[in-house]
Amino acid sequence: MSAALVAAMLALGGGGRAAATVLGGGGGKRTDCLAALDTPISYSVPRPRDIRCTDGDPSCDADGVVNGVCEFPLALCANNTFNPALCTLNGVQTINVDHAADNGDPRFDPEFQALQSRVLNDIAPPTTTADDCTNATNFHVPITGPFASRCKKGRKTLTITTVSTVIAGQVYVDRDRIKMICVPPTNGCDPLLLYSGTFDRIQTQIFDQSCAVSGCHDSQSLTGNLLLETGASLTNLINVTPHNAAAAVAGWKRVTVIDPSTGDPSTSLIVAKLNGPPAGFGARMPFNRRRLDRSLIEVIQLWVAAGAPDTGWVPGTDQ
Repeated sequence: MSAALVAAMLALGGGGRAAATVLGGGGGKRTDCLAALDTPISYSVPRPRDIRCTDGDPSCDADGVVNGVCEFPLALCANNTFNPALCTLNGVQTINVDHAADNGDPRFDPEFQALQSRVLNDIAPPTTTADDCTNATNFHVPITGPFASRCKKGRKTLTITTVSTVIAGQVYVDRDRIKMICVPPTNGCDPLLLYSGTFDRIQTQIFDQSCAVSGCHDSQSLTGNLLLETGASLTNLINVTPHNAAAAVAGWKRVTVIDPSTGDPSTSLIVAKLNGPPAGFGARMPFNRRRLDRSLIEVIQLWVAAGAPDTGWVPGTDQ
């Protein structure tokens, strides 16, 4: 996909499916029409394969609010006719979205899974129908942070492989890759603006991004019989005996709460797991991932020490 092609497509603005803002996704010019991405929003694209937006910018962030997440609506279209001068291939056999299967893949993303499901249901390959599109999938890309009031851009990469039917005795492959980038707004790296309280921050920034993921503490895997998805994490943590035998024998809890305003981080397995647990108490968490930023571990410790409240801000956790 050339920069000129993307610029020309983006200049058309919003509109109908497979007709307005079209992103080829990086496939070769000869095969790019087999699959392309279509969006109703006109994005500023500094590089051909990127969709870049500042959190809260209504011109490109579909939710239009500063909330630490950019929303990108994208439909996938087969047998595109957006530029017949460059590509006239017609006939798609299969379309596969990378990391769309919740099978322990550490890069599994339920939004990739949603797009794959729409491909199977809306397009239902094989197909020779021109401009055959899925309904839009809303992709959410969080900024990276806050870490002690520091934020960086966040990104999500969507990769799609499309294989053609036999066309004039030959099979063609279109490999598309789009980076979706969310840039923190100026002076927007403030937890008080991004979250409703300490636990909302823990759920959104820590559990959702690092724990409730494929192969770990999501509803499919339930590693250690622990579920940390939204709506389930508190009841799975507060004064619950750990699955780990050594911690259970020691009398630890996943999160030890003494009374509504007091907890004990020293006997809370979640704190030990994040810092690096004693021998016999299992592996450090997040498992096989980069250690959690020290500022976020401190947020967890302060939250536990304050009795693990589900609402409000614990002092020191709003940085």
